[in-house]
Amino acid sequence: MEGTTYKGTNKLIIGIVFGVITFWLFAQAMVNIVPAVQKDLDIELGVLNIAISLTSLFSGMFIVVAGGMADRLGRKKLTYIGLILSVIGSLLLVLAQGAVLLIIGRVLQGLSAAAIMPATIALMKAYFEGAERQRALSYWSIGSWGGSGITSLAGGAIATYLGWKWIFIFSIIFALLAMWLIREVPESKAETSGKFKFDFGGLAIFIVAMLAINILITQGGELGWTSITSIILAVVSIVSIFAFVKFEAKRDNALIDFKLFKNKPYTGATISNFLLNAVAGTLIVANTYVQLGRGFTPFQAGLLSIGYLVVVLAMIRVGEKIMQRTGAKKPMVWGSLITLIGVAVMGLTFLPDLMYTIIVIIGFALFGLGLGIYATPSTDTAVSSSPDNKVGEASGIYKMASSLGNAFGVAISATVFSTIQTVSSVHTAAMAGIITNVIFAAVSLISVIVLVPNDSKSKSSQSTVSKPELAKR
Repeated sequence: MEGTTYKGTNKLIIGIVFGVITFWLFAQAMVNIVPAVQKDLDIELGVLNIAISLTSLFSGMFIVVAGGMADRLGRKKLTYIGLILSVIGSLLLVLAQGAVLLIIGRVLQGLSAAAIMPATIALMKAYFEGAERQRALSYWSIGSWGGSGITSLAGGAIATYLGWKWIFIFSIIFALLAMWLIREVPESKAETSGKFKFDFGGLAIFIVAMLAINILITQGGELGWTSITSIILAVVSIVSIFAFVKFEAKRDNALIDFKLFKNKPYTGATISNFLLNAVAGTLIVANTYVQLGRGFTPFQAGLLSIGYLVVVLAMIRVGEKIMQRTGAKKPMVWGSLITLIGVAVMGLTFLPDLMYTIIVIIGFALFGLGLGIYATPSTDTAVSSSPDNKVGEASGIYKMASSLGNAFGVAISATVFSTIQTVSSVHTAAMAGIITNVIFAAVSLISVIVLVPNDSKSKSSQSTVSKPELAKR
């Protein structure tokens, strides 16, 4: 279909948000149901933990690949492929009687997430313009940033009252609804010249690099950061990244176009996104500390962070409105700064019980406030700074930064906490773990200040976005 006048609708937005929520249903909810899954399937805890981590591992490895494929093969097509993989992966978990189907299902779910995330962002850029695109991206951010909290609570309730497999039945329902809601959307793909050649060599090197980095980040604490295995993984990571950059620089059909990083706003948004996702380490440190050091139950510890969920959902659209008035830089700066303050006050572990409990509740609320203000301006900066024929690939890199940032932050924070706890008190260990996350937030703030330009009004709301590139039908 050429020359279509199609414009994005609320139905498209809802369909995309449902697609994003299917990811969180199988990603976040799985963390909360470990004992139930282990008891039901009678598998070892180590095997179950590997199965859980496979989704983020395969998502992280293939998200940039899927983003580039979405640009070349079709953004709607890749979204559909992702949703179909989600349905199959969730169905395998429903049918699982042991480790085999569980592991295969988790791998398919990771590939599903890799396809859905960049392709849906690219669809929003293709079919929404200016302020409407910012509104659409706000709802995408609600599904993405708020989805983890929503599905964590929903998954716990579903597992408690219906059984853990019902989580994945709901995931299938959301995926099917998403497919139905976006069925009338015309295809969108980048204009390309010449025959499409896939960069298999680049993909092979990239997979080696991502595997080594992911294993080092997620398993480094258990392996020992100075063990021979960890050192070998670190060397493989560095060498393969260097080889990948050199290999890609010589190719016309490169898997990742490093010219994207010549755009300072895009680079600033991506780096700050990586670092603010790393601040997720605060959640594991604070929740573990209040249970070990203050005698909270897991349920009580979870209640402390409800303010985070409520505020992050409430503030995402506020961040969008601030951006439209002031430009993207100010809400990104304010969001990073408020997040930093919220995390920092949770490090005041020397306070007495009641006062510390109040401080943690306030800290979590400020954490959510900061991320809520930051989310849409950051995503819009990354999207609006990307060339139209590379928006899927650029979105894939941006979302890979989220995944790796989260894994990196959790692993480093947990390692700092556990290492210091062996030589000092749990209170000192928690303070050190929190300070680690304050550093992440501070570097994120600096990257925004240095790289994202000042502008009196949001560029994307001022200018008319180029017409969507459409596939021939």
